[in-house]
Amino acid sequence: MSIYQEIILEHYKNPRNFGTLKSPSKKTSVSNPSCGDKIGMDVVFTGKKLMEIKFSGQGCAISRAAASLLTEYCKGKTNEELQKLDKEFMIKLLGIELGPNRIKCALLPLEALHKLL
Repeated sequence: MSIYQEIILEHYKNPRNFGTLKSPSKKTSVSNPSCGDKIGMDVVFTGKKLMEIKFSGQGCAISRAAASLLTEYCKGKTNEELQKLDKEFMIKLLGIELGPNRIKCALLPLEALHKLL
């Protein structure tokens, strides 16, 4: 197993920032009908910076690990910085090659984030 596969498995089993925020600035949810993954996301912005972020829902190892890794990265970033995140960023963040069906899983948390910006 590669180090990236180990990281994905660790984030799947012990996701960071999993849950909901008591008083979010914004919240949203997205789903992937082809596989059934569902992700909710809550954020708190202070000024132009994202200060708190949590995700909830159910999904495969890729979508859950991607959400965990993405939420860790996002804290303290500006709205402008977050808007620049794209498919290539998510692939790099996960560190593994993904087929067409799995890339949809990896991009689901990013879709939720972009809905909040």
